[in-house]
Amino acid sequence: MSKPVTQPKHDGGSFRDPAGFIFVSRGVVYRQINLSGQVDYDHFMKSGLYGRLAGEGLLVAHEDAGKLKDIPSDGQRYKIIRPAPIPFISYPYEWTFSQLKDAALLTLQIQKIALSFGMILKDASAYNVQFIGRRPVFIDSLSFRVYKPGTPWDGYKQFCEHFVAPLAMAIYSSPDIIKTLRAYIDGIPLPLAKDLLPSRAKLHKGLLAHVYLHAASQKHYDRVKPGVTTRQPKVSKIALEGLLNSLEKTVIRLRSPNQKTEWGDYYNDTNYSRSAFNAKKQIVKKNLQKVSPKPKMVWDLGANDGTFSEIAAGLGCYVVASDIDPLAAELNYTKNRPMVLRDMILPITQDLANPSPALGWAHAERRSLSQRGPADIVMALALIHHLAISNNLPFNKIAEYFAKLGKYLIIEFIPKSDSKVQILLHRRANQFADYTQENFEAAFGTYFTTIAREPVRASKRVIYLLKVKSS
Repeated sequence: MSKPVTQPKHDGGSFRDPAGFIFVSRGVVYRQINLSGQVDYDHFMKSGLYGRLAGEGLLVAHEDAGKLKDIPSDGQRYKIIRPAPIPFISYPYEWTFSQLKDAALLTLQIQKIALSFGMILKDASAYNVQFIGRRPVFIDSLSFRVYKPGTPWDGYKQFCEHFVAPLAMAIYSSPDIIKTLRAYIDGIPLPLAKDLLPSRAKLHKGLLAHVYLHAASQKHYDRVKPGVTTRQPKVSKIALEGLLNSLEKTVIRLRSPNQKTEWGDYYNDTNYSRSAFNAKKQIVKKNLQKVSPKPKMVWDLGANDGTFSEIAAGLGCYVVASDIDPLAAELNYTKNRPMVLRDMILPITQDLANPSPALGWAHAERRSLSQRGPADIVMALALIHHLAISNNLPFNKIAEYFAKLGKYLIIEFIPKSDSKVQILLHRRANQFADYTQENFEAAFGTYFTTIAREPVRASKRVIYLLKVKSS
C-alpha cells in the first residue's frame, strides 16, 4: 500500500507573493520558490548576494531541501529550500522603539548591499524582519529582484509607513503608539501620520521629506482621474542611493523617547532586601533546573528588565521576555549583557489583559500569542497581583489562560500586605476579598499539579513550580 500524500500546511501569512510561499511539513518550515520567481532567485544565489548577507548574519540562512517525495508538486514549483528556524516569531506591534528602529536600519543596509549586486528589494515590510534575541535578521529570500536601471524603489512608501511614521509618532507622543500597528498592520498611512504629528515635526528635515512631502505627493497621485496614464519618473541609481542615505540619516536621528513609566524602574524601587532578592533568584534557578527534559523555550511574563530571564538564558533556554511597559521592554532590549546571552533573550511588549490576537486575512496572517506556544516553561514573577487587582481578573481565569501558554509554570504569589500590592489597593481597600493565598492555590490547582512550593526568605512572598494537568 502506498503512503498517503501529505498536504503541506501553508503559513497563513505567506500567500501574497506570486514568487513563492512558506509551508510547514512534519513540523519543519520550508519555502517554495515558484517558477515565476526563478530568474530573481537564481540571480540572488549566483551573484553572491545570498552568500554575503547570510555570511554576515543579516539574512536567515537556508539549504536546498531537494525533492520532498511526500509533497506533491502543484505545477508552479521551481525549488524548495529549508530556512534555519527562528525560535519565536514576533511582530512589529510587539516591538520596542529601538527594535523597530534596528529593523528599519537592517532593511536599508540590505537594500544598499543588494544594489551593489544588481538587485533591489521589491518591498519594505517590517514583517520581513525577525529577531533572534536582540539581533535583527531578514527572513524573506524572495524579496529580492533584479534591478532595472531607471526604476524607482517600489518599497519606499511601505518603508515610510512601516518604519518612519510609527517611529516619528512614538517620539512626539509615546512609545505606546507603536502598538497601533496592531490596527494598521499594513503600516501607518502617511496622511494620518502627518495629521497626528505636531507642527514642530516639520522642522525635522527627514520627516518633512519622507512624511509631509511624501504624503502630499501621494495625495496628488490619488487625484489622478481614472483612465489617465501617468508616466513613471525615471530614477537614476545615484538618486536611489541618495534616497536610501536620506532615509538612513532620518531613522538614525529619530531618538528613543525618554519617558518614565510606573514600572520602568521596578527593580531599583522594590521592597525586596538584597538577601530576599538573591533568595528569589536561587529559587527560580532551582525550579528551572527541576524540569525534565531540559526546557528549550521559556516565556517570562512581566519580565521588566529581564533580570530573571537572564537566569533561564544562562541555563541554555531561549527566553521570550514580555512586559506591558514599553520602557521596561526597551531597557531589557538595550541592556548591556554578555555576548553569550544577547541572542538568547527576546524582549517584546505584551499586555496580558489584552494579548496579541490573531490578525490579518481570515484571522490567519499574524498568530495570537497563545498560538505561538506552548512554551516549555512560563514564568510569572511579581505579576499575579497586577492581573488580579489592576485588571480585576479572577484567579481561575488567570490559571486557565496560563495553562494554555506553557507546560510548566513558575509563579510568585504576593499577599495583600506587600507594599507593591498596597499601591494597587490604594482607595480600593474594601475590594478583592477573594485575593488570598488559599483561593490562589485552589484556582491554580484546577489546572496544575504543584511540584514545589517555597517561601522567599525575608519576605511574605511564595514561589510555586506547577505542571499543567494532562487533559
